[in-house]
Amino acid sequence: AYTTDTKSREENKKTIESLYRLAVDIKKIRRLKEWVLLQDVAYVTEVAGILQDMGADETAVASILERCPEAILHTPAEINSQRALWQLVCQNEKQLIKLIEQFPESFFTTEYHENQKANILFFQELGLKNNIITRFLTSAPNIFYNRVEKNKNVIETLQRNYLSLGGSDANMKIWILKLLSQNPFILLNTCAAIQENLEFLQKNDFTDHQVLQLLSKLKGFIFQLTPTAMQKSMLFSKSVFKCSDAELKQLVLKCPALLYYPVPVLEERLQGLLKEGISVAQIRETPTVLELTTQIVQYRVQKLSTLGYDIKSGTLESLNGTKKDFEANYGKIQSKKERPIFNPVAPLHVED
Repeated sequence: AYTTDTKSREENKKTIESLYRLAVDIKKIRRLKEWVLLQDVAYVTEVAGILQDMGADETAVASILERCPEAILHTPAEINSQRALWQLVCQNEKQLIKLIEQFPESFFTTEYHENQKANILFFQELGLKNNIITRFLTSAPNIFYNRVEKNKNVIETLQRNYLSLGGSDANMKIWILKLLSQNPFILLNTCAAIQENLEFLQKNDFTDHQVLQLLSKLKGFIFQLTPTAMQKSMLFSKSVFKCSDAELKQLVLKCPALLYYPVPVLEERLQGLLKEGISVAQIRETPTVLELTTQIVQYRVQKLSTLGYDIKSGTLESLNGTKKDFEANYGKIQSKKERPIFNPVAPLHVED
């Protein structure tokens, strides 16, 4: 445990000198994490040596220590253990040092070493590829801080529910691995919360098949919601679209964002669309436009209007989709507009 009490403490001169020799920007550390410089013991030279041994050049070492100065407070033994651990999923040291350069804080969190190791082995047994596990280590490191038993319980709860909702044994492994790859943060939920959310959907008359459909479409993000939040979003949509429960259910299946986004977000996006002259009836027809932010909608409407395309009288499908989808649609409308009315290479029928 490192003390963050900076009162009446002086900077460790030896630490400052060692960092200076490595061309580290000490002002940056003072500004962001000065407490590191006040510790009595630091392993600047040793940590730099291990990083260089892995292939980091002088610039990379300085950059790593500037962004994650607490690295120098770890013993060489701790860092070498972490190095061996990450090598279980990295192809080589070149890939490992590249990851440390990009995500130093994830690598230098050594307090959960045993949990990290147990979870890496569990994920490998589960069938997750090493490149997915390295992505988890860097972008979702806190799932490795859980005890492995906790992560196993969540996976077992998901598997049990998948089967009870009508999923097949043959597809279960693929389904679980896909869900985890899309959203590793599922593992931060409790088994009780997962159960509660699934029961909420069933109580709202979604069939087992439809619940599975929603889980896959929402990439498991549904578990980060609460029944209360989902209820509020559904009631908001019902009142906006003036529809029955059965019609609302179909809208949610068409656009799970109606379940996922909180009311203020849905409200803001709806207002943004209405300001562009789009009607509620059009939105109800293509509810997936609510997945787009107001800024994206404004940009796309503007871009389409330069081609003379009137969104108020047309379909909202041209607004929809990812950036790539929109660009493809835009390209089709543009080429249609630019197509010549007559065929310039056709022979002219002129009377003699």
